[in-house]
Amino acid sequence: MRIVFMGTPDFAVPSLQALVQYNHEVVAVVTQPDKPGGRGKKLRPSPVKNAALAAGLTVYQPLKVREPAFVKVLQDLIPDIIVVAAFGQILPAEILYLPPHGCINVHASLLPAYRGAAPIHRAVINGEQQTGVTIMQMDTGLDTGAMLLQDRVPIGPDDTVGLVHDRLAELGAKLVIEALELIESGRAQHVPQDDSRSSYASMLTRSDEIIHWEKDAVAIKNQVRGLNPWPGACTSLGDKLIKIWRVSVVRDYPAGDVEPGRLLAAGGNRGILVQTGGGVLSIDELQLQGKKRMSAADFLRGHPLDVSSKLGEGQANGDEGRA
Repeated sequence: MRIVFMGTPDFAVPSLQALVQYNHEVVAVVTQPDKPGGRGKKLRPSPVKNAALAAGLTVYQPLKVREPAFVKVLQDLIPDIIVVAAFGQILPAEILYLPPHGCINVHASLLPAYRGAAPIHRAVINGEQQTGVTIMQMDTGLDTGAMLLQDRVPIGPDDTVGLVHDRLAELGAKLVIEALELIESGRAQHVPQDDSRSSYASMLTRSDEIIHWEKDAVAIKNQVRGLNPWPGACTSLGDKLIKIWRVSVVRDYPAGDVEPGRLLAAGGNRGILVQTGGGVLSIDELQLQGKKRMSAADFLRGHPLDVSSKLGEGQANGDEGRA
């Protein structure tokens, strides 16, 4: 089959590489325009563009795929199917129903759960013990199309969103190859989603990054895991912003009447301990604004903390969220 691939971030790269590896006819790759990044704000190509060029594929980067001129480009390519993986633009009906086999999407959740823009982050933040990938036939709704294939992966209690992302990207590549084989052989089964079981994974905002210490220790740990390595959970210490990258729940600390956010230890064998709304957390890896990530021990050597300090004071909204 003649395939047009649409994708942009790292998540989509294994799927594109699998299409090339299995000798599918990828007639074009569509990805987002280069964007400024880094200190010099130089234009940077997307990971998918880099992978496509490395494979010798033709790349298109339309500002808006719905523009009639680009729809005409797709028509002239005569694709049998369009494979979409985290492309980043909404496809209009003129594109969705252009190829004979339509468009299929590699979605990083067990649909109908976690429809939307941030399914991997939300699954980890919510403390899910498993997630997965669904290959779905795209329609005009938001991740509402019929499902062709689905498989799952576990989420361990210490897994970060980065680890889960990489597992799902590889699983997505495997499933998209299987789905294409089923479609090409006429054996694909389209299973409707049960809308009554659906949930929505909204895009992350700065307020999602702020740690609210009145939450219980497990919920905060899930938040930290679910934002590592991007964008990072954060809190304030005085007028400083601190990113919290790794924490662990302390089970053996004696209960006391201490307000959430107050430090219980800041050195010695205990490291950095903080009271939450339910239990105690050890801060194991953190980053002061403008500095590198470091262990709690390294941090304390250069930045001694007063054990009476309170985290999160004066940080009532998401304005301070990103360093």
